[in-house]
Amino acid sequence: MSRTVLVTGVARRFASAVARHLADLADTDPDAGVSRVIGVDTVVPDEDLGGVKFVRADIRTPVVGKVIAVEDVDTVVHLDVNPGSRNRLSGSSSKELNVIGTMQLLAACQRSGTVTKVVLGSSTAVYGTSPRDPAMFRESMAARGGVRSGFPKDAVDVESYTRGFARRRPDVLITILRTAQALDPELEMPLSAYLRNPVLPVVAGYDPRLQFAHVDDLLAVFAESVTHDRPGTFNVAGDGVIMLSQAARRLGRPMLPLPALGFAGALNRIAHAAGSDISPDLHRLLKYGRAVDTSALREIFGYEPKYTTADVFEQFRQQVRPGILAGIGAR
Repeated sequence: MSRTVLVTGVARRFASAVARHLADLADTDPDAGVSRVIGVDTVVPDEDLGGVKFVRADIRTPVVGKVIAVEDVDTVVHLDVNPGSRNRLSGSSSKELNVIGTMQLLAACQRSGTVTKVVLGSSTAVYGTSPRDPAMFRESMAARGGVRSGFPKDAVDVESYTRGFARRRPDVLITILRTAQALDPELEMPLSAYLRNPVLPVVAGYDPRLQFAHVDDLLAVFAESVTHDRPGTFNVAGDGVIMLSQAARRLGRPMLPLPALGFAGALNRIAHAAGSDISPDLHRLLKYGRAVDTSALREIFGYEPKYTTADVFEQFRQQVRPGILAGIGAR
């Protein structure tokens, strides 16, 4: 089957990377089964999309349904679910795009006679962050806390709407990928922005576990979801964890311990003063941390991540501290 793929949110770098990767498969691998890739967003991407056809469309409006119909789209990769940042969206606009945009997109898919597959780019943020969290979250587990507002709540709602769509259209194959954050200076990720700060505010008395995914692994997993049938919900992350104190030491960043009470506000003020942009939901992750189990990704989905969390972090460290030898600060 030759697929026509619609990718949402292509003005963002990760979504554009996924779209370009799929378009490259269409050009170089006839067996991949991808014929065309359509990218949509409300703004024109800064980067060249290569073989991707860009259509300026707002997924919160009926226009997206027209794009699906005109282009005969059969596979939708929804990547326009994001924490939001001041340089693109206000908090309210981000929530509107995440939740209302998803509802409208799924409504368009439900009315479509051509869509047979939806791949949702979700987040491990659906598990929240809480002192009652397990050591590793499996896909069957529910959040213990920290999903009542902000992006984690958006991610939970988006997955709920997607499962509702699956019940209404059981003929459409659904893949939900709960991805850990990719740690890459080129991507708009909250932890990447935080770790680039010259001083790292931390919660006094806490040393959270952090987990990352490599961009190459994420691209491979999304491509596999498009080119093969992989129904279900899967955590996607590199093996292992890194403690925040270890990350700070290896980056050569001094830590600034702050009281837990008022930490969120202090974090935002310090980051803003340093010229950075911090997701308003990051403070809970920097207190409690989070890690997920990826057994289902290996055993059911059939993908073995090529990079561990330590690998991802080391590549990031080399990029933000060029010329520093790999072992320094690792003790």
